[in-house]
Amino acid sequence: MLLYMSQSQDATSPPLHSVSVAGVVVREDGRLLAIRRADNGTWELPGGVLELNETPEAGTAREVWEETGIHVEVDELTGVYKNTTRGIVALVFRCKPSGGTERTSSESTAVSWLTPDEVSERMSEVYAIRLLDALDGNGPHVRSHDGKHLIAAG
Repeated sequence: MLLYMSQSQDATSPPLHSVSVAGVVVREDGRLLAIRRADNGTWELPGGVLELNETPEAGTAREVWEETGIHVEVDELTGVYKNTTRGIVALVFRCKPSGGTERTSSESTAVSWLTPDEVSERMSEVYAIRLLDALDGNGPHVRSHDGKHLIAAG
């Protein structure tokens, strides 16, 4: 019986989660696509909220293109990351660039191809780990963070 699905949210219900997607776009020379966000100036991988009517792979390709001008082929899920403070679950996919030209958007003030060392220098740990996890080939990884620091599994 699926009664629980039809019940409305009330004051005692736990908050809902948001699902986002992001692409770790790896160029042939090993450089990684990153953006500087327009809203807060931080460097992150391109991504955003998954729309209700799209698959995670289609959402990843859309978000990367919207924010960077780069078309991608979505390969594999490399990690699932939860921001426990904001209630966001992010699905991160490794991607290959398949065309387009780098450009900024209303959501990005810079688009750059970074080395893994530059990723570690420019991004906070909770975002850099998503790119670095995608490179290690041991995924998919499952991690949680509070917005600033990784939370140990357990």
